[in-house]
Amino acid sequence: MKWKRSERLVDMTRHLLENPHSLIPLTYFSERYQAAKSSISEDLSIVKETFEENGTGKLITVSGAAGGVKYIPRVTESEVREVMAVIKESLGRSDRLLPGGYLYMTDFLGNPKIMDRIGKVFASAFGDMEIDVIMTVATKGISIAHAIARHLNVPVVIVRRDSKVTEGSTVSINYVSGSTRRIQTMLLSKRSMKSGQRVLITDDFMKAGGTMAGMKNLLEEFDCVLAGIAVLVEAEHTEEVLVDDYLSLVKLRTMNEKDRTIELEEGNYFKKGGNEG
Repeated sequence: MKWKRSERLVDMTRHLLENPHSLIPLTYFSERYQAAKSSISEDLSIVKETFEENGTGKLITVSGAAGGVKYIPRVTESEVREVMAVIKESLGRSDRLLPGGYLYMTDFLGNPKIMDRIGKVFASAFGDMEIDVIMTVATKGISIAHAIARHLNVPVVIVRRDSKVTEGSTVSINYVSGSTRRIQTMLLSKRSMKSGQRVLITDDFMKAGGTMAGMKNLLEEFDCVLAGIAVLVEAEHTEEVLVDDYLSLVKLRTMNEKDRTIELEEGNYFKKGGNEG
């Protein structure tokens, strides 16, 4: 099959978008399109310029025999603020109020379109951190973890609160819940991670950070490294937060069950430099 240049550009763009953070040799494109490497390099220059102009991301070229091209997803500041606005508008409705200071978020977390956008926002923030694994705790954080993993092109591991026969042997720890101050247990299959991996942990909602601190301690049992913490919604903190250096998109300032009001504001994403790159 003889590919026209327009066809090459469309197919090349699709392949790059579907394989973020993967080093793709120029020979792959050259053989696929039956074109000279010089022509492929020209095509990639067009894609690179287009990506960077519209804020889709950037292309990194690696020279040498083992080199190639790699697509790194990026978002603009305006895109991040737009995502924040969508979250605030959706989660700010009074019918989401639940007893005990919680928000009903299940339908929101099940929306693949907004989850994909949120995933790209976090992937953009942590794209230069050499993440190997995304970790979350069952169940609400799973959709966010997979959305981030999609744009970083890494696997997801899920921490559970009870043992499953399908998990095999596990490592378990006890931790103190930041909000209730009760001792709880979390566990993870021994096959989930390898020693030395860099891990990004994430969850949908964080009060005092007890669950995040628990996952951080669990990483130490696997001799893994905490690379970052991504939080969709953090609560206004009336006590000491148990984790540092986390990135949040939205902050829940107040929630009044009597008046049926919810006040949300932007999280610390920009304060922590989440829009860099």
